[in-house]
Amino acid sequence: MDVVVISDVHLGTYGCRAKELVHYLKSIQPNQLVLNGDIIDIWQFRKSYFPKSHIKVLKQILSLASKGCEVYYLTGNHDETLRRFTDFHAGEFHLLDKLVLDLGEEKAWIFHGDIFDGSIQSAKWLAKVGGWGYDLLILFNSLTNWVLLKLGKERYSLSKKIKNGVKKAVKYITDFENTAAELAIEKNYNYVLCGHIHQPQIREVQNEKGRTIYLNSGDWIENLSSLEWKDGKWSIYSYDDDTQLKASLKEIDAAEEEAEPTSSIGLEQLIQKVTRTEFEFSDEDEAYSLRRTGNG
Repeated sequence: MDVVVISDVHLGTYGCRAKELVHYLKSIQPNQLVLNGDIIDIWQFRKSYFPKSHIKVLKQILSLASKGCEVYYLTGNHDETLRRFTDFHAGEFHLLDKLVLDLGEEKAWIFHGDIFDGSIQSAKWLAKVGGWGYDLLILFNSLTNWVLLKLGKERYSLSKKIKNGVKKAVKYITDFENTAAELAIEKNYNYVLCGHIHQPQIREVQNEKGRTIYLNSGDWIENLSSLEWKDGKWSIYSYDDDTQLKASLKEIDAAEEEAEPTSSIGLEQLIQKVTRTEFEFSDEDEAYSLRRTGNG
């Protein structure tokens, strides 16, 4: 495929479904990978919690970049600390706040979308409290789903039930989508792609000024979804609907449990592992080999 967009991974939180994301990333070979915000959850980062599976996500992203895939990391609110370093480029890796992609004769405008969230703009502490509460809700939901699966029943999403059942939540999502689409129409973009609200979506929005397609990549906590551009059209990928990939992950998990126990990793070890990873970049006809040692 040509382009893959993922967002709201929230590495470093209990709700992150990192194993599934690594498995998905290994199954694709996009020309461009867009990480549309909230990939690393710096708001809720804990030195004591960064499991091996979360490290593997970062390593797999670096691996894709080393093989010629252009990786665009767009900042979100949970990783807003990175905004002081934006417009940074290193080989195939780019750190930006927003991105415009040329898709043939069409243009796609991509950004996280937290700029439309009034609670973040006016009361950031309230948004952070909400983030912690959401993480606890997801953790509790994971425990209940573990019990349900043991009983042979289907998973149940508490947060989805709340989002779909509370009128204010439904209105907020609708307003968010319409605001993003209206801005894209004013700027003459064919597509506008966001994250932030964890709601995968593709829908056309039209007003007296024109039309555009609004898209949202969802998340890798509840929906396990991404946006894929292939053969000139966008589609929503859902890991839960990919029975073949899910079955192969079960086999891998079983093998890993026999081989070694799972363990967590601290912040210092994380930095060492990432900065000491060897990878190669290609730039036109010249090849560069880079080995970071962590010494500056």
